[in-house]
Amino acid sequence: MNVIHRRNAKAIFGVGLLFSCLPQLHGQNPAQRVVDLRPKTVATFNGMNVTEDELRVAAAADLDELKTRVQQFNATIVRAERQVLETNLVRLLADKMFEAEAVKKGITKEKLLETEVAGRVKEPSAEEIKAFYDANKQRFNQPLEKVSGDIRKLLKEERRSRAIGEYADRLKPQYGVSMFLPPVRVNVKAEGSPALGPNEAPVTMVVFSDFQSSFCSQLDKTLHEAVNKYGDKVRLVYRNYSPPSIHPLADKAAEASLCAGDQNHFWEMHDLLFETQSQLKEADLKEKAVKLKLDTGAFNECLTSGKYAAKVKQDQRDGNALGIWSTPTLFINGRFLSGALPLADISKVIDEEIRFRSQRAAAAAAQAASPSPTKTP
Repeated sequence: MNVIHRRNAKAIFGVGLLFSCLPQLHGQNPAQRVVDLRPKTVATFNGMNVTEDELRVAAAADLDELKTRVQQFNATIVRAERQVLETNLVRLLADKMFEAEAVKKGITKEKLLETEVAGRVKEPSAEEIKAFYDANKQRFNQPLEKVSGDIRKLLKEERRSRAIGEYADRLKPQYGVSMFLPPVRVNVKAEGSPALGPNEAPVTMVVFSDFQSSFCSQLDKTLHEAVNKYGDKVRLVYRNYSPPSIHPLADKAAEASLCAGDQNHFWEMHDLLFETQSQLKEADLKEKAVKLKLDTGAFNECLTSGKYAAKVKQDQRDGNALGIWSTPTLFINGRFLSGALPLADISKVIDEEIRFRSQRAAAAAAQAASPSPTKTP
């Protein structure tokens, strides 16, 4: 026997010895280690077993709902953690700037803030208090006169916080403040959904929206303003997300928009649906196709057959996995924004993204243009 054979024989003997010892090591014989593959009984009824498999089939819908909630919760936690870090980083930097400015002026930080902030915060007027009360009546179970004092304090505190933030912003250039905490980005699928703008645009906005929601209608107008403002620098992608229990007509309206898309009229149908949100029954949708001068035979067949029902449901599932709880929800290059935001808020993120992409492209170009290091022999 040569050396290789002897080594193989020793290895085989060692493995055999190990396996022969395993039952003794665990105090079991091989028969006791056989896995029981029979369905687990969770209950009995009239002498018959109810298995766990049978139970899971019966609970499938509820388990899917639970899985969805877990996905939403996990995505929300990631965003919430980053928001906490961003908020506290801003506070930390502001506090450092206030301390440095107070030292420079030879006063305490409290005196500095009293001079620069407190003195500029105006008392809320009676009209402003009433306007806030009227806009938030669901939060109050008491008449205005009972809660006006609390509203006054709340509005004043909000103004003070805003004034502190504005003062900190004025100090940033003086102290060379830079923040390097990157925003949370998620991969949001845009392919296969209706889009406006070039594929190579530096900024992609993916909106999850609901044709029955008035808030979605508000954001839709704002997003069109953003498209007009930024031109070929942005691309807008539309995806559906609508809770059937709240807006039962929205899914069929979404199907109608995609059926119109078959005839290259998605955005015309999209705009018409938002303009006439009270008329979204199937008969109404077919009338809209007539108004847009579509091939009504093809449109009606597409709508009645449910050709795009699966696509609409997939949008919903993808939205759940991204942590969406409500609409409208917008992702700008994967950055999460929620609600019917004004153009100023959306523009701020778009500007940041354009600047970020430009800086990254410039850095890549500079690296490509730099001469390769010469190797010395």
